[in-house]
Amino acid sequence: MTSEAQKPDADPLSDLVRFFRAWLSDPLRVAAVIPSGMALADVMTREISAATGPVIELGAGTGVFTRALIARGVPEDQLALVESSFDFAQLLQLRFPQAYTLRMNATQLRHIELFGQRGAGAVVSGLPLLSMSAREVIRILEGAFGHLRPNGAFYQFTYGPRCPVSRPLLDRLGLKATQIGGTWANVPPAAVYRFRRRPAHTMATSQVLEPHVSAPPSSAEAW
Repeated sequence: MTSEAQKPDADPLSDLVRFFRAWLSDPLRVAAVIPSGMALADVMTREISAATGPVIELGAGTGVFTRALIARGVPEDQLALVESSFDFAQLLQLRFPQAYTLRMNATQLRHIELFGQRGAGAVVSGLPLLSMSAREVIRILEGAFGHLRPNGAFYQFTYGPRCPVSRPLLDRLGLKATQIGGTWANVPPAAVYRFRRRPAHTMATSQVLEPHVSAPPSSAEAW
């Protein structure tokens, strides 16, 4: 395990370079040329506290939202950080050694066991849903809500002018979307949405299929 002395501190310039290189290599997956700012992190996490319980972060990148969650009182060991980039996942493990970092595609969430029967209280997503297919979005949301407690919430930001999940998909999944804020201070400006289950709706795919302890899918790596 990395000691405190070895943990790399957040360096905005270094993170900017890392993010820009990642965007150059895969612009559709990264979708932005720079990391999200603290103003957006504040809006994304303002409804989350230590009382929320475990939190899953999708597309954790360089850890901007992760630091905001910890500042809100969420214990580091109650964070599951999902990141598909090898470089970003390695950086997250170095910066947040007590968190559970998974290098995997978020569409595979349904195959991973996280936090047992307790379930997560929130999912914070930095994924570029607007650049994904409807099938990918469905898999991500089904997987995320399969890990959320009945009253849990999924938080997503978007650079677009409207909700990043279409009304037909929301209806299909039994979800309600609410815009809870936004910020012009981010580059580019962003809006934040909260997704919750509609009353009396249970997703058919909420059952966890494969615990990571005994049989993780080949696409996932626990750090």
